[in-house]
Amino acid sequence: MKEQYTDLDEYIADLQASIAQSQGQCAAHHYNLGMALLSKRDFMGAENAFRDALRESPHMAEAMVQLGGICLQRGDLDGCLSYNMDASAYRPKFAVAESNIAFVYLQKRDPDKALKHLEKALKWDPKFIQARNDAAIAYIMKGNYAESEKYSRALIADEPAFAPAWQNLSIALFEQGSYAEAKEAMDKAAELGFDVPEGYRQEVAAKLA
Repeated sequence: MKEQYTDLDEYIADLQASIAQSQGQCAAHHYNLGMALLSKRDFMGAENAFRDALRESPHMAEAMVQLGGICLQRGDLDGCLSYNMDASAYRPKFAVAESNIAFVYLQKRDPDKALKHLEKALKWDPKFIQARNDAAIAYIMKGNYAESEKYSRALIADEPAFAPAWQNLSIALFEQGSYAEAKEAMDKAAELGFDVPEGYRQEVAAKLA
């Protein structure tokens, strides 16, 4: 295989040729093929490639995480949870898997379970943006708005252009009665590309009227 490619289809073709010649023992090529197919949004092809990677390397946690992502893409929360649980079991201290597990629990409206896994993810990767943002969301769901505000402000200090953190900060401030500050944070989120729900805009406007 070449060291560099300018054409994704050429890269995919070379991977497939290498896999055909290898006659097994090529989990990494299967995984790389899955990633390339994902970039083309060929989810079925990617899923097959990641499954092939696991057939050759049954403990490849990265392939499990990608299969979980494909499950999530089609709305299968339980499938996503199962794959990431397996990834966490096979690869200890895997922050990505723990964060993904937490995300599923947030979708299931279980912030307590989500926070248990976010605590692990952030222990192993303290700057993990998605885990920090999901922690802010979890605390909003629990009604602990001060703690949510703390997480969002810390994340914004490190990642000032991360729009979801501004929106979470806005909600935490709103729920604590800081309506003017909530509007400022909401406007910043919108400026950075966050699609602020119209209903929330109206709630903020009504408090400031």
